[in-house]
Amino acid sequence: MSGSDRLAKAVLIADAAQERKANDVVGLDVREISSFADTFIIATGTSDRHVRSVADSVETALKAHGEPPMGIEGHDEGRWVLIDCGDTIVHIFQQEIRDHYDLERLWSDAPALELEAAARSVGT
Repeated sequence: MSGSDRLAKAVLIADAAQERKANDVVGLDVREISSFADTFIIATGTSDRHVRSVADSVETALKAHGEPPMGIEGHDEGRWVLIDCGDTIVHIFQQEIRDHYDLERLWSDAPALELEAAARSVGT
């Protein structure tokens, strides 16, 4: 996948999460330090219902662009939903779960994606 395609997908996912008022949406470029993904998108929901709503929005956006997720885990509980999009992994947490696992610290060697700048460059 080209860099612009990867960024366009990250922006699509971030936008879908933000449409449902997800908090603190972050993108990480993990290509150099991960063998299973190129990009992580991390977002926070305020409740189990909110986390599920954000996950549903991401799933709908991906399907609308012809890229349905390969798998979704944790949707029923709504505490941490993981959406496997192949080259992109989406994590949607409740705040206390996000704080506990602290993926940004765990993957601190990964550069952050500038999602707003990327959105402007891909024309969304």
